[in-house]
Amino acid sequence: MKPTITVFTPTYNRAHLLHMCYESLKNQTIKDFCWLIIDDGSTDETKLLVESWIRESNDFEIKYSFKKNGGLHTGYNLAIEIMDTELCICIDSDDYMPDNAIEKILKLWEKEKDVKFAGIIGLDFNTKNEIIGEPLPDVKDVDLNELMITKKLVGDKKIVMRTELYKKVAPMPTLNNEKNFNPNYMNVLIGEDYRFLVLNENLCFVEYLEEGMTKNIFNQYVDSPNSFAQIRILYMNLKKSSLLFKVKNAIHYTSSCIIAKKYKHIITKSPNKLLTALMFPFGCLLTMYIRYNIHYKR
Repeated sequence: MKPTITVFTPTYNRAHLLHMCYESLKNQTIKDFCWLIIDDGSTDETKLLVESWIRESNDFEIKYSFKKNGGLHTGYNLAIEIMDTELCICIDSDDYMPDNAIEKILKLWEKEKDVKFAGIIGLDFNTKNEIIGEPLPDVKDVDLNELMITKKLVGDKKIVMRTELYKKVAPMPTLNNEKNFNPNYMNVLIGEDYRFLVLNENLCFVEYLEEGMTKNIFNQYVDSPNSFAQIRILYMNLKKSSLLFKVKNAIHYTSSCIIAKKYKHIITKSPNKLLTALMFPFGCLLTMYIRYNIHYKR
């Protein structure tokens, strides 16, 4: 019988950490899931390790697929192409699930599922068992994009998605061979037409270091500016975007175009040309700030 949910894990050279995710899946109170590992071109022992787990007598299916290295979003693309379960959830290679996470997801979905819901939004916890950010609103379901626009979505959250909806918006593009196209792009696209059930419970333990995350995002801005410009275009186009939200993203969009040296695109590709023109000086300042943090604050 086909499982209800796929846990998919894009990974790159994480053989030394992947066992934490595996052990957490072995401990799940409900085994109605498949684990799909997308190996993004690892050069370590990942393949041999996963093959040894497949040979073990597990009461859940493990699938493994190797691909050329291309970044997290290409791992998502391949996983979405392969998956055939009703639901899916991404658990990163250095993260792991509480023992009852799958059970909580499936019980809520069985009780409340409806075509108007894209899936479920739950919580991430750090390894000290503390919520990352803040809990979700105490309601049955939410508009994910509205929460993002109004800054009521504080801290990383875990998305459980109807697989068919990912298949409708995938694959994500790879722009100029960049490897940092944010997979949240798909969640935002889907969030324009669907709501998400709220599960104010821990669905994933995450190794979370605020300082490291901040430094990493600056590097990503420089490494993948075309990809960041693309998601800023999407943000400016959202149906419920406020003026303040559009201003912020116009500034970031301008900065990404400058870093990518796509100066003509700043106006021609912007969905809010006048606003982008007005925010151009601030985009230049943001670019200077990003480069300062990369080159002088290491």
